[in-house]
Amino acid sequence: MTAVNPLLASASTLPLFQQIQPRHALPALQQVVRESRQQLDQLLQQENYTWESLMTPMQTMSARLNDLWSPIGHLNAVSNTLEWREAYNQCLPLLIEYSTEMGQNTQLYQAIQFIKQHQYPELDAVQQKIIDDELRDFELSGVALEGEDKKRYGEIQTTLSELTTKFEENILDATQHWFYHTEDKALLAGLPEHMLAFAEATAAQKELKGYVLTLDAPCYIALMKHADNGELRKVFYEAYSTRASDQGPDAGKFDNSQIMVDILALREELAQLLGFNNFAEYSLVPKMASSVKQVLDFLYDLAQRSNTFAQKDLACLKQFAKDEFQLSRLESWDVSYLAEKLSQKNYAISDELLRPYFPEDKVFNGMFEVINKIYGMNVVEVKEFEAWHKQVRFFEIYDEKKHLRGKFYADLYARPKKRGGAWMDDCRGRYVKSSGEINIPVAYLVCNFTQAVEGKPALLTHDEVTTLFHEFGHGLHHMLTQINYVGAAGINGVAWDAVELPSQFMENFCWHRESVNLFSGHFESDEPLPENLFNKMLAAKNFQSGAAMLRQLEFSLFDFILHSEPSPNSSQDIQAVLDNVRDQVAVIKPPRFNRFQHSFSHIFAGGYAAGYYSYKWAEVLSSDVFELFEEYGVLSREIGEQFLQTILSQGSAKEAMELFINFRGREPKIDALLKHSGLTHAE
Repeated sequence: MTAVNPLLASASTLPLFQQIQPRHALPALQQVVRESRQQLDQLLQQENYTWESLMTPMQTMSARLNDLWSPIGHLNAVSNTLEWREAYNQCLPLLIEYSTEMGQNTQLYQAIQFIKQHQYPELDAVQQKIIDDELRDFELSGVALEGEDKKRYGEIQTTLSELTTKFEENILDATQHWFYHTEDKALLAGLPEHMLAFAEATAAQKELKGYVLTLDAPCYIALMKHADNGELRKVFYEAYSTRASDQGPDAGKFDNSQIMVDILALREELAQLLGFNNFAEYSLVPKMASSVKQVLDFLYDLAQRSNTFAQKDLACLKQFAKDEFQLSRLESWDVSYLAEKLSQKNYAISDELLRPYFPEDKVFNGMFEVINKIYGMNVVEVKEFEAWHKQVRFFEIYDEKKHLRGKFYADLYARPKKRGGAWMDDCRGRYVKSSGEINIPVAYLVCNFTQAVEGKPALLTHDEVTTLFHEFGHGLHHMLTQINYVGAAGINGVAWDAVELPSQFMENFCWHRESVNLFSGHFESDEPLPENLFNKMLAAKNFQSGAAMLRQLEFSLFDFILHSEPSPNSSQDIQAVLDNVRDQVAVIKPPRFNRFQHSFSHIFAGGYAAGYYSYKWAEVLSSDVFELFEEYGVLSREIGEQFLQTILSQGSAKEAMELFINFRGREPKIDALLKHSGLTHAE
């Protein structure tokens, strides 16, 4: 008897992670694609199409493909072995081919048009919006293209998928290839004890004496903030800022230079095939922002409002460097270190003072208590489940009527072969099955925090707590949806420049006494974060916020200009775009060897191409939303219920602006963002 492929096992509603192997990926995908094509052919043989006869079975097909692909993509990200990488890359061409084929299926497009023409008034508002969005997406997928243009569109999509995957692989390989080994503890003066212990443990794993430090985010950030040795900081800064590029210690080894050029050229070609001037125009069609000009005006306006504050931040830092460290020139590898020292001087606060108050379990339980108070949700940990790693945890969310609303995996710590950064992803989506049963949404929450060492629980920095709240906000958007159609449930179909609203909204709870009391407690005594430390943390919240705002605007402008102007011919041209943006908005210029763009995976390998501005756009929305909580009470159940019902549970059932107005009673204003960022007055 042939064993059932675990990716196709229908008995389990969750992926069978302990059974899934790389060899299972391609055969499972081939089978599901083959069966989906056969089913679609049968569906299109109808004479009169209806929602029930076409859209409902299409929804089930879509969910089945997602259920199959989700664990494959996830395992490639969190366990990027050579075997998984190969399996993932084998699957990509077939997946893109099928996706392009579906998006350009003229008969399917006409069938959905038939439903709009003949059944539209009978459909509910969500179904109508899904129909409209589907027809729009067909047009964005080149359904009107013919002959060579249609063929070329498919080729572009396949190549882009391969290039963006390779871009991400190069970053991972470059990050994990480089490490720093020393037996001289004095060289590491200033590093926190937990990081020294981690470096010692890492060295032991490599069968080396002394200490090994890596470019994984927790290690790199700790070193740049705390290492007293400026030359050591420079070594790490150069290694990190030149990853996957033509510069630095691994120059050319994992170089993304040509990949960036090729990606941008193909995106421009794709946009122009569809009648747009550039990729930015194409990308804006399903977003809240209506034009390239509107986005650029928004970013430049915010930059202008922030400039005075950023200049003041820089002047303070330079004066401090001169007075306390006799540094006449501020180098990029000094900035984080000096900012940390100045923060300690001004506010007597640091990550290491706060870390003992944020042990993992306390933070998790307190975060769950926050959503219990504002939404009435209860989170329960499940101990028996199949995971891809022993550190993974699993939870279920129930509402007040004890209805299961969602489930999620939490994979919090950095380790080898795991992609950097933090993200939420869709494991299972909500929809009504053919049996009438609701398919419960399931999410992945992934971070890269410092692991526990020396028998202590994992202790998070306040920045890491904020990151966790951010990703949990995305997760709640996915899991608490009440929309029963795949196309509009959770984050599906949400305008990309609004999708960060629920995540950035959650970050606000990390800065208010009522909520901080719930998720802080000393890992030894469970003593809440003392009032004096909380006040210092709050005072330091907007320390250097002008410079931080301009840094994010630099990224946003670089991305948007790169995608709205003719595609560059070389990596030097890309560098020139970034240099020009820095000339306009940056207060601190990095050294010439810096190759930030070569590891800017958000825009070259993620979903943020011509969309990085979304973080600031959505922050306007989230700050405005949270201001109402501040008026009624940070943990207000009344306002929480209102937010849950009008925005969080609605997915893309309505346009993002309409949902916002339903909650706030008006269009968004920028005032709350400026206030929360400390950018409302300058001395």
